Amino acid sequence: MYTFSEKSIAFQEQLAQFMEREIYPNEYAYEQQLSQASDRFAALPLMDELKKKAKAEGLWNLFVPPSHGEYTDFGGLSNFDYAPLAELMGRVSWSPEVFNCNAPDTGNMEVFMKYGNEAQKARWLTPLLEGDIRSSYAMTEPQVASSDATNVELEILREGDEWVLNGRKWFITGAMYEKTQIFIVMGKSDPNNASRHLQQSQVLVPKGTPGLSIIRPLTTLGYDDAPHGHAELRFENCRVPVENILLGEGRGFEIAQGRLGPGRMHHCMRLIGSAQRALEITCKRVTHRETFGRKLSEHQSVLEDLSDCFIDIEQSRLLVLKACHKMDEVGAREARDLIAAAKISVPRTIQNVLDKCMQMHGAGGLTGDTFLAEAFNYARWCRQADGPDQVHQMALGKQLVKAMG
Repeated sequence: MYTFSEKSIAFQEQLAQFMEREIYPNEYAYEQQLSQASDRFAALPLMDELKKKAKAEGLWNLFVPPSHGEYTDFGGLSNFDYAPLAELMGRVSWSPEVFNCNAPDTGNMEVFMKYGNEAQKARWLTPLLEGDIRSSYAMTEPQVASSDATNVELEILREGDEWVLNGRKWFITGAMYEKTQIFIVMGKSDPNNASRHLQQSQVLVPKGTPGLSIIRPLTTLGYDDAPHGHAELRFENCRVPVENILLGEGRGFEIAQGRLGPGRMHHCMRLIGSAQRALEITCKRVTHRETFGRKLSEHQSVLEDLSDCFIDIEQSRLLVLKACHKMDEVGAREARDLIAAAKISVPRTIQNVLDKCMQMHGAGGLTGDTFLAEAFNYARWCRQADGPDQVHQMALGKQLVKAMG
């Protein structure tokens, strides 16, 4: 049986109270501010107010692991102890930012913690930890299958004391947000290197750098995910100083691999939170609606669906906790089998749970009157984000054959 630390349990209680007091009552106000904003990708006043409250209560940067505890006064939780906190935040899609625990910034902050030099940390990590700015991670490209990261084609060439970038990126989360000030960009700096995994580098490109253009916002199943958004970018002779490289030339793939383990688990944790809340509101609904002279909760098919949802959520939660525990014990690399298993299983399982809950809500489940449709969209795009299902299935299968074959 799993046991969370006293610190985690205390945070769980405090966070649950904050959600009840500050987040759930403001869901409608948040949507109103977003719908009435002249710019859908501008920062919302409500978000800034809630962030101040969360920071004042110490509910801030909770994702920071013990290995990087020097960067926050609040976090220092293991992956295992952070899991139930991320689950609570996942109950409302926009709430992770309130606690400075939202993607892609958590992963980007870890990149700076692990791989940034002191100057890069001072300029970018510190304001990110304070929540003053936001960031984007630019890897996916429209013209190649970016599920194989070695395929990226954006050109990074050195000319004197500068790196010159040319190429395209798309589905870059956070790029539309007015608070986003820095892009971590992966491209090819040594395309002829004999090792496909040493051809890439990652460089820092501040927003507003000449040659960097935001072409258009993109949607997923019709959702623009404002105010963060997902965007298509173009780099045309975009120049940054040579010191803007991360870790070193040819180490871009290494950084990408080091970034994704915890982030994949964070998505799974949040998805479980959305599914748990979906089950709760659905159980309430079926006791108040009647068809054919009986409450929905008295129909066998409804009861079967509810039980399946409960089982799927519990199985997903236990798999994530097991993966997190292994990450804490042996590191993300050695836990990559369980990370892959969770990344494959949880988004598609939660997608099915949300689908059942939407069905039990009737046509209203497809609308914006509940969070269900938006949560379904999140689950669906998580099956592509941080690597599609098939890539993780292939990698996990290879590991199993090597270990057991």
